[in-house]
Amino acid sequence: MSELPKQANVVVVGGGVIGCSIAYHLAKLGFSDVILLERQQLTSGTTWHAAGLVGQLRSSINMTKLAKYTRELYRGLEDETGQATGYRQSGSISIATNNERFEELKRNASMAKVFDLEVNVIDVDEIVERYPLIHSADLLGGIHIPTDGYANAVDISQALAKGARANGAQIFQNTKVTKILHDTRKVTGVSTPAGDVTADVVVLCGGMWTRDLAASIGVNVPLHACEHYYALFESVEGLDPNLPVLRDYDACTYYKYDAGKLMVGAFEPAAKPWGMDGIAEDFCFDEIAGDFDHFEPVLADAMERIPALQNAGLQKFFCGPESFTPDVRYHLGQAPELDNCYVSAGLNSIGLQSAGGIGKVMSEWIRDGRPPVDLWEVDVRRNMPFQGNRKYLRERVSESLGLLYATHWPYRQYATARGARKSALHDRLAAAGACHGEAFGWERPNWYAPAGVEPTYAYSYGRQNWFEYSAAEHKAVRENVGLFDQSSFAKFRLEGRDSMRILNRVCANDIDQRPGRLVYTQWLNERGGIEADLTVTRLSETAFLIVTAAETEVRDFYWLQKHIPDDANCVLTNVTSAMGTISVMGPRSRELLQSLTPADLSDEAFPFATSQEIELGYAIVRASRITFVGELGWELYVPTEFMLGVYDEIVAAGRSFGLVHAGYHALNSLRIEKAYRHWSHDITDEDTPLEAGLGFTLRFDKAGGFIGREALLEQQQQGVTRQLLQFRLTDPEPLLYHNEPIWRDGELVGHVTSGAYGHSLGGCVGLGYVQRRDGEDIADMVSGAYEIEVAGHRAAAEASLRPMYDPGNERIRC
Repeated sequence: MSELPKQANVVVVGGGVIGCSIAYHLAKLGFSDVILLERQQLTSGTTWHAAGLVGQLRSSINMTKLAKYTRELYRGLEDETGQATGYRQSGSISIATNNERFEELKRNASMAKVFDLEVNVIDVDEIVERYPLIHSADLLGGIHIPTDGYANAVDISQALAKGARANGAQIFQNTKVTKILHDTRKVTGVSTPAGDVTADVVVLCGGMWTRDLAASIGVNVPLHACEHYYALFESVEGLDPNLPVLRDYDACTYYKYDAGKLMVGAFEPAAKPWGMDGIAEDFCFDEIAGDFDHFEPVLADAMERIPALQNAGLQKFFCGPESFTPDVRYHLGQAPELDNCYVSAGLNSIGLQSAGGIGKVMSEWIRDGRPPVDLWEVDVRRNMPFQGNRKYLRERVSESLGLLYATHWPYRQYATARGARKSALHDRLAAAGACHGEAFGWERPNWYAPAGVEPTYAYSYGRQNWFEYSAAEHKAVRENVGLFDQSSFAKFRLEGRDSMRILNRVCANDIDQRPGRLVYTQWLNERGGIEADLTVTRLSETAFLIVTAAETEVRDFYWLQKHIPDDANCVLTNVTSAMGTISVMGPRSRELLQSLTPADLSDEAFPFATSQEIELGYAIVRASRITFVGELGWELYVPTEFMLGVYDEIVAAGRSFGLVHAGYHALNSLRIEKAYRHWSHDITDEDTPLEAGLGFTLRFDKAGGFIGREALLEQQQQGVTRQLLQFRLTDPEPLLYHNEPIWRDGELVGHVTSGAYGHSLGGCVGLGYVQRRDGEDIADMVSGAYEIEVAGHRAAAEASLRPMYDPGNERIRC
C-alpha cells in the first residue's frame, strides 16, 4: 500500500457503496487528490450484506431521476471497469391485497408518467403469469416496472472503487479517521493513526458511525441503526432465475432470486433498534444474533404468499444492522454548522439503489458549492438540533424502518417519539378537541374534533374522518373568525448598524422601509432560485424580525448567517422559543381583537403589511397584519410566558363572535384557494419568482441589488419557459395531493406540486408548473382542455394565472 498523503483536495470518510460512488464521481469530474479512507475493508459495516435491490420509483421527480441514473450507471459499470457487478434487469412487481394499497399503486403509476418511468398497472392474471410461484387468491392487482432489477452490492462497490482508482483517486483501507480537523469555521482535514491529512473538503460517508463522528465536530446527522432481517431458502420448487423482484407491501416483504435461492426480506412495522450502547471497535463483516421469534411471523406470511417455501429448506437466517433516519429520508449535502464538511449517510436500507445518483449529485455539489437540483427532501439542513438526541432516535427509528413498506397515507402522522416540541397552548388546544400532528418535532393542531368525537386519524386515500370537521373550520375562517396556533413559525432577530444593508442584499424585495413595515420576500441563489420564502418586519432602524416556516428553521438561519461578513456589526439570534404565535383570521377578526385592546385596529390606523406592539390582556404583543389564508387577520407574536393569558382572553371574548379553533389542514385548504405558494412544494431552489408568479416581490432597482438579480434579469429578457398555474377540478369528487400529471389538449405538460380540497371553491385545487408553448403569451397558457390524472383517470380542470379566490385581494385589505 502506498504511503498516506499529507494533503488532499477531498477526503471521503467511509468505504461503503456510498463512499465508493462519491470517490468515483469526484474522480470522473476531474478532481485531483481524492482520497477515500476506510476504517477496515471496503463494504464492511452494512454494504456487504445489502439485499441488492435496484428500484427506481420514488416520491419525487429528482429522487426518481437519481434512481434512474443509478440503474443506468450499473448497467454499464462492468464494461467500463472489467469488474463483475452481478447487475440483472429482472423487472419488479408490487402487489396489492386491499383497495387502499391498490389506489396507492395506481397513483404511483400515474406519477411515474411525470418522471418518464415506465410503470404499468397489471391485473392478477398478469401477476401470476410473471410470477408463477405466487398465491394470488387475495390479490386485487399490482404494478410492473420492467427496468428494475438487482445487483451484488460488494461487486458494485468494488467496481466503483476500481473506476475511482483508474481516474486518479487513492483508496486506503484499515485507516480509521480518528478526528475531523477544523478551525471552527470550516474543516481543514482529518487525523488517522497513519498521520494527518489536510483537505479542502471532507465528506462523511460512515454509515451508522456517521452520527457520532459528525457530533464530535458539532455537526448534526440524526440516524440510528436497526436490526434488518432476511432469510435465504434453497430447493424452492419452480424457482426461475428470470423471476422479477416481488414486493408484497401489505405483508412488509420482498422476494428476490439470489444465486439459485430465494431471498425473503422484510421491513416490519415495529423494528428493533441496535447499537444503543455504541458499536464495537472491531465490528466489520459481522452479523447480529437476531431474534427469530421477531422474524417468524414474516416467514409465516411468506409461506402463505409463496407456497413453495413450505417445502423448501431454510438455508440461512440473517440479521445485520442498517442505519435509519427520523423521516426515512437520507442525509445529503453540506453541513450548515461547518463549511466544506459534507454528509452522505442514513440511507434507510436503500443505499445500493441510491448510490449512483448520490455520487453524481454529491460530486457536483462539492464542485459547485450548491446542490445541482432541488434536493431539499434529503438535505441535511432540514434536521433540527434535538433530532440528534439518542432517546428520540431510538424511539423514532423503531417506526422508520417499517415506513418503507407501510401504506403512504396522505397526512399520515408519526406514532413514536411524540411530544418533543410543544406550544405553550398545547394542553389548552387538546382540551378544545385538537388532533395534534407532528411536524419537525412540533405538536401542531391539524384539526379539531367536536364534542364526543375521538381526535384520532382514520387514514384513507379518500375523504378522511376529519374532512368535514376541517371544512367547517375553513368556512368559519372565510365567513366569521378562526384562531390558529402557529407557534412553530421559525423566528429570527437580526440587529446591528449593518443589519439593513446585509439583509437587503439577501432579500429580493426592498426591506429598507420605515419601522413597523412588514415585507413579504424571497431569498434567492445566484441562479435566481428561491432559497427561502418569508416575511421581514422592520422593528427599528437597526433591528428586524424574520419569520419563516418551521421546516426551514435550520436552513434559513444558516443561509443568512453565512451571508453576514466577519467584520459586520450585526448579530443574528434564533428567537423561535421566545415567542409563540396566535393567528386570528377572518372577516370578524378586527371586531374580536378590537374588543381586547385599546390600540386602533382600523384600516387607516393599522393598514395591511404593517406591525405594531399592542396591549392585549396583561401582555404587550407584536401584532402583524398579514395573512396566509386570504382573509383579514393578524398574527400575534406573544412572549412565551404570556401565551396562556393572551389565549384565554381571546377565547373568552371570542364566544360572542363565534370564534372557531382551526388547524393546519384548514390552513392548507385556505391558502391553496388563494394560490399562496408553499416552499418545498410549489417553490424551491430550482424555481424562480418569475416562473412562480412572484415577480411582484422583486425590486430590481433598489440600491445594492440582491443575490440572483442578474440571473432574473436575463430570464426576464428571454422569457420564462414554464409558469405556475392554479387548477380546480370540475368534478368535486377526486382528491389531489401532489405529483399528479397535468395534461393539456392530450399532452403531458407538468405535474401538481401541491393540492388540497377547496371548500369555498367546491372542488380540489392544485398548483403546478406548466410548460409554455413556443411563442405563446403567458396569458394564453390557461387556454386549452386541461386534465389532471388521478390514479389512472383524467379529471377535467380549470386553469388560472390569478387566484381563483378573491383575485383582487379585497378581503385582506378591508
